[in-house]
Amino acid sequence: MGWADKGEHAIAALENIGTGLNRRKVKPADDRQLFPPVDAYDSGVLDVGAPHRIYWEQSGNPKGVPVVFLHGGPGAGTAPAYRRFFDPGAYRIVLFDQRGAGRSTPEADLTDNTTAHLVADVEVLRRHLGIERWTVFGGSWGSTLALAYGQAHPDRCIGFILRGIFLFSDEEIEWFMGGEGQGMGRFFPEAYRMFAQFIPAAEHGDLLGAYYNRLIDPDPAVHRPAAAAWCAYENACSRLIPLDQKSSASKGGGQYYSGALSMARIEAHYMVNRGFLAPGQLLNGLKSIEKLPAVIVQGRYDMVCPIATADQLARRWPGAQYRIVPDAGHSSMEPGVRAALVKATEDFKHYR
Repeated sequence: MGWADKGEHAIAALENIGTGLNRRKVKPADDRQLFPPVDAYDSGVLDVGAPHRIYWEQSGNPKGVPVVFLHGGPGAGTAPAYRRFFDPGAYRIVLFDQRGAGRSTPEADLTDNTTAHLVADVEVLRRHLGIERWTVFGGSWGSTLALAYGQAHPDRCIGFILRGIFLFSDEEIEWFMGGEGQGMGRFFPEAYRMFAQFIPAAEHGDLLGAYYNRLIDPDPAVHRPAAAAWCAYENACSRLIPLDQKSSASKGGGQYYSGALSMARIEAHYMVNRGFLAPGQLLNGLKSIEKLPAVIVQGRYDMVCPIATADQLARRWPGAQYRIVPDAGHSSMEPGVRAALVKATEDFKHYR
């Protein structure tokens, strides 16, 4: 899952209360701001097989530790702010937009858009840039893709920084799509009502299917309002404290914005297809990467990707450091989450 994170410029105090092995407590003195804005020094588009061309960029230190940023969604795309999780003097920072997302073309295209294709794209990009090994950083859906890529190419990974864990189980999908008395709707009933009421009551037995059919409709008059409603629901549930207390969902639905179609259409496409993963695939495949360094950052009150999934991953991966942010939801730009992510990248910049 994912969306365009926007947020505050000040980092709040973080108390790290991770459980299991490597339990640590981060003192307030360890709080860190995001790094200053930095421009890309190189960018381009890469043909990964018709019709897809993916946008990529590099920033920071060309001789630094390579790190690849895997954005959420799927379909959310990258933004310049994501470069700022990394020390530009220490890291060679690689961002790219996955198939159909961001500046990749064609927009919102579902042709050959599967987890296996995205894993292959990450590896094609690594070879294109001449990188031998890199740290893999991914949040939300990006954590899913990071695990899938790592398990397919463990020898190309230095380690992993993961946030807001999502493993594409049926339970996680049902939580997202659940009604007022269950899932996200239990905690955001007003947002869920707007989300559900967009679809006629006769189709509420399969809300995901109803949205998917509208999102893949070629007529903008059909898919644009569906995309706006989908994204308004997810955005309304993404933070512990909303940036705008009067969210678009509470005002009667969100407005369509650039990138909403990619976000909603591709996300629904992956949900309908259960992430193109076998049940339990990512947990069962941990053996290949379990000895690599890893940090799992999770907001205690993440309603989009509930903490139970991160806890499950941490228990199956005892070598990973599990860092729970006690006063945060899902967004990577919430103060405690971004402080924990910057702390993790600072810890990792000495690995090669």
